[in-house]
Amino acid sequence: MKNSIIIFSTAVLLCVITGFSTVNVAPVKKENKTMAIKVADTTETEVKTVKTEETKLTLYKQSALATYYADKFNGRKTCSGEKFHNTKYTAAHMKLPFGTMVRVTNENNGKFVDVKVNDRGPFSKKLEIDLTKKAYMEIASNKGSGSFKVKIEIIEKA
Repeated sequence: MKNSIIIFSTAVLLCVITGFSTVNVAPVKKENKTMAIKVADTTETEVKTVKTEETKLTLYKQSALATYYADKFNGRKTCSGEKFHNTKYTAAHMKLPFGTMVRVTNENNGKFVDVKVNDRGPFSKKLEIDLTKKAYMEIASNKGSGSFKVKIEIIEKA
């Protein structure tokens, strides 16, 4: 019991020293680089390290409309052959190749999410990208809205 308390206290101290909280673990955008951070998991006594990679963001489209998949598609195969899950960070796009990583930023609030293209859609000329429900809700200003304007950037490893 004492060992787990010491480990947890050390992990919390690391977070305080580095200035990171344990609430949200996400890559931090700073001059187009993902920073390595150590984060303590409050339910376990491990300290996890997020991998560092330099990234380059290339603007694909601004003021594009994003929407999200309905739950009825859970478990079905996507066009890439993967199973669809509304709890993952994936997206459907009509033109981008499967496996392309994109950063989708809500233009109203600046929140962004990184998703992998693994399906085709949306099948409407007005809409540009379909996000999973988890990714959509993470960046949505109004959780009840069906779509909003986003900026789409292609993530390239430098």
